[in-house]
Amino acid sequence: MFSLDTFYTIYLGIQRFNLRVIQKLQYTQPENKFMRRKLSALVFIILSFPVLSHAQFRKYSNEFLNIGAGARGLAMGGAQVASANTGTAGYWNPAGLAEVRDNPDVNLMHAEYFAGIGKYDYGSIAIPLQANIQDKNRTLGFSLLRFAVDDIPNTLFLVEPDGSINYNNVQTFSSADYAFLVSFAQTLKETEYNRLSFGVNAKVIHRKVGSFASAWGFGIDAALQMHGERWHAGIVARDLTTTFNAWSFKFTEREKEVLYLTKNEIPVKSTELTAPRIVLGGGYDFRLGESVNLLAEANLNLTFDGRRNTVVSSNTVSIDPSLGVEAAIKNVFFVRAGITNFQKALSDGDTLNLKKVWIYQPSLGAGVKIKNVTIDYAFTNLANQSNPLYTHIFSLRFNLARKDAE
Repeated sequence: MFSLDTFYTIYLGIQRFNLRVIQKLQYTQPENKFMRRKLSALVFIILSFPVLSHAQFRKYSNEFLNIGAGARGLAMGGAQVASANTGTAGYWNPAGLAEVRDNPDVNLMHAEYFAGIGKYDYGSIAIPLQANIQDKNRTLGFSLLRFAVDDIPNTLFLVEPDGSINYNNVQTFSSADYAFLVSFAQTLKETEYNRLSFGVNAKVIHRKVGSFASAWGFGIDAALQMHGERWHAGIVARDLTTTFNAWSFKFTEREKEVLYLTKNEIPVKSTELTAPRIVLGGGYDFRLGESVNLLAEANLNLTFDGRRNTVVSSNTVSIDPSLGVEAAIKNVFFVRAGITNFQKALSDGDTLNLKKVWIYQPSLGAGVKIKNVTIDYAFTNLANQSNPLYTHIFSLRFNLARKDAE
């Protein structure tokens, strides 16, 4: 017999892709006293919010927002917080949108997981603002994400009152999650060798399970990003104000009757909270000759909602690293690799279920830039190196260069 709770539990399990992030933030204070005070307050808020958080959080809330954005970032294992500088920065680190300076930047991605059961779509646009104040570069970004499981069979009415089975009563529904991000970024300080930028996301979340349940939510992210001559650093406070989803449920009287008779609990209105987290990142550019540049980046994802199965795991903080590299050949051809989602799991060959080993999620990718269009590809493993659940991901990036006036 179909259970709505069962299907929804399966759906939540599908979404738990643990793509995490980073290394260290190198922070240089600007000379202006007023700006220094503002940044000091921001960093204090970012670093102190875990102390202020409450214990009523779900560990795996809104996990569809942790899948990633763009084949470049996914191929690098999600290690993007320090180096994201295109329209996808609205997802990885909104401060990186300040690097989109001259022309609007459009990014599109589609991916299918578990043989097409889960479908993930992402689109974004970053628009440089012309009315810059005090020569500070400003960029506005918009991002839309959708993760859905379609064609889920609803067998609530499969069995007729007389006990006979009627397959004509089986209908299908979709369980879909949406997120809309409005991002703003501004360069705070720029010298010949260093740049410091600030960014913020306001995100609206809508989740819907057929006609049975729906939720609306809202959250804020804040971030900093720095660039030196060869080094990069970033910090993101995700769900800074605690992201919430307010759930409401709607069942017909007939549906309630079937749920009651089949001993399924009828849910009521509830609020789902997503705890704040910090993501740190550091990267470095290695020049391998005149034509090849190698970017290496490390990310650390810090969570404060209890012990998790991560490299560093404690009741106070859990730390999940991500590592990624990108080789750029003449800034036209790109080769990428990454690893993330380090966990301890039972060894495949251990029949006694006593031996635990470290597993991780590998990824590979490539890209090519043709004039103003970049095509990226990622080959990722959704589980670990010994349990192959591989997925092919393609994404497109368009640089909308303006034609010069004649």
